[in-house]
Amino acid sequence: MERKKLYISLLLIILATMIVRADEPVRFVASAPSTVILDKPFQLVYTVNANAKDLRVPELNNFDVLAGPFESHSQSIQYVNGKSTSSVSVSYTYTIQAQKTGTFTIGSASLTVDGKKVTSNGLSIKVLPADATPPASKSQGNQSGGGQASVSGDNIFIRAEVSKTNVYEQEAILVTYKLYTLVDVVQCNPKGSPDFNGFLKQDFDQQQGNKQLALENYNGRNYGTFVLYKTLLYPQHSGVIQIDKWNFEAVIRVQNRAQVRSIFDDFFDSYTNVSKLISAPAVKITVNALPSANKPASFNGTVGHFTLNSNITSTQVKANDAVTLKLNISGSGNMKLIKNPALKFPDGFELYDPKVINNFKTSIAGVSGTKTIEYLFIPRHSGNFEIPSTEISYFDTQEKTYKTLRTPAYKLQVAKGDGTEAPVVAGGNYVDKQDVKQLGKDIRFIQTNKFEISKEEEPVFGTLTCWLLYLIPLSISLVLFIFFRKQAKENANLVLVKNRKANKLAQKRLKLAQKLLHEGNKDAFYEEVMKATWTYLSDKLSIPVASLTKERVEDELNAYKVDTEIIKQFVSILNTCEFARFAPNTGQQEMGNLYEDTIQVISNLEEKFKK
Repeated sequence: MERKKLYISLLLIILATMIVRADEPVRFVASAPSTVILDKPFQLVYTVNANAKDLRVPELNNFDVLAGPFESHSQSIQYVNGKSTSSVSVSYTYTIQAQKTGTFTIGSASLTVDGKKVTSNGLSIKVLPADATPPASKSQGNQSGGGQASVSGDNIFIRAEVSKTNVYEQEAILVTYKLYTLVDVVQCNPKGSPDFNGFLKQDFDQQQGNKQLALENYNGRNYGTFVLYKTLLYPQHSGVIQIDKWNFEAVIRVQNRAQVRSIFDDFFDSYTNVSKLISAPAVKITVNALPSANKPASFNGTVGHFTLNSNITSTQVKANDAVTLKLNISGSGNMKLIKNPALKFPDGFELYDPKVINNFKTSIAGVSGTKTIEYLFIPRHSGNFEIPSTEISYFDTQEKTYKTLRTPAYKLQVAKGDGTEAPVVAGGNYVDKQDVKQLGKDIRFIQTNKFEISKEEEPVFGTLTCWLLYLIPLSISLVLFIFFRKQAKENANLVLVKNRKANKLAQKRLKLAQKLLHEGNKDAFYEEVMKATWTYLSDKLSIPVASLTKERVEDELNAYKVDTEIIKQFVSILNTCEFARFAPNTGQQEMGNLYEDTIQVISNLEEKFKK
């Protein structure tokens, strides 16, 4: 018995020595919604990835503390290559409420970790006024008894926001299509796209991933908003140009008004996805022609605001030494129309094609950044030379006038280059044999001494090698043709493609849900898990999301002979996600269990579908 206790103690000591705390820097982060509504409570959360003490928060001016701080701890252990690493997360949660509207800052908090003081980031919070009129219920407009629903245009609409409606030709216009909603929108997709006739279009990089609704007060009501599309337009001619209306199809989750059978129906079986066509209105833009008076000869349509700088590597060189003249154009506007300035170099200079480096980024003011042009040239003989000034012109939209930027003229002193200087002759640059030899020995003259003539080889046409050279590429081409034709047929079958990619898309959403789990974002976590499960079933069963209900899911899975226990687990996950809206005290552990259950159920279903 004593020996057994000794073995157990040794085993515990070995395990304890193997567990190593993850060697990562201490992170102390403050988080809160960037936009809130007056008189509505929200949470301010401080999170640190280490055991800490002595939390000190700043004065929360302009906010009332309703509750907190509530402290929570979590710890995880991970085994990798026989070693264990542990991580700790401690969070302090305050429930606060704004006292008035405006934009306010919350300073940094501090705490102590291992005897060292650690500070958090600060926050900026915008407080919107309360709704002027009470918001309509999400189920407003539902028809009684039938489970069908309609949503009014006051509860969901799309605006086409234009940065300017009166501009000059080639002046950038920012157009943003934004969704405003008071209802639960599952998705909103465009139907085609406007032609944007009369404009050149420069799209922004659309950031994909988990985009949350942002709050915005519009006409006295607070809407959840979401940017659907954003682009820059450059008008190409003067006059009134219209941006046509754009149709979108939204899938909205609404509450049924069927007869309630029990109190649980209100939690689990009372929602339906319906489609609604929404139109963003047309917008008219007044485009003014660029002034014809005082237009510089070097103007080529560039509009915006720019600066021009230049520099040269050296003004005192030797013949056959390379020299670089660099021009740097920076600013914002339609920079892609800027042409390389024409530089006139003296005769006898060997000039190479300029090297152009564009470092552009798309901003609300247009394309901004820098354009660098490097001219490399080589003076081939000595003397004093001048590289004349060059210029670029543009129309400044702020001052509404043309501007011309010029580079300075550069005087170049070229000394004789160690006997390698090339003579200058009328009619062009002439280089003799001695010059070529000394310039780098990269060109050889025709050989004049004795040389041997080799015998011409027999042609290979008609031999086995020749036929193989024909047959092998032909066979490979035939195999590739059959393969790609099969791939094209399979890709044309959208149902099959969605079916194959269903599991991959579900795993991608669940990875995002895992990130939200670690961040403690409860609402977004449950929303992402629900989307992953519904989308997976929609793609696997080839049924639109709007037509899926739990009863139909059970019928379809039974038709595939899926185990009853798996079906119950799947339905339980959906019920848990919906119930989470009414369970504000749901903890991190319950969310983690739900995440693991969802991965397991989808994996079990995937194995069943493969059979």
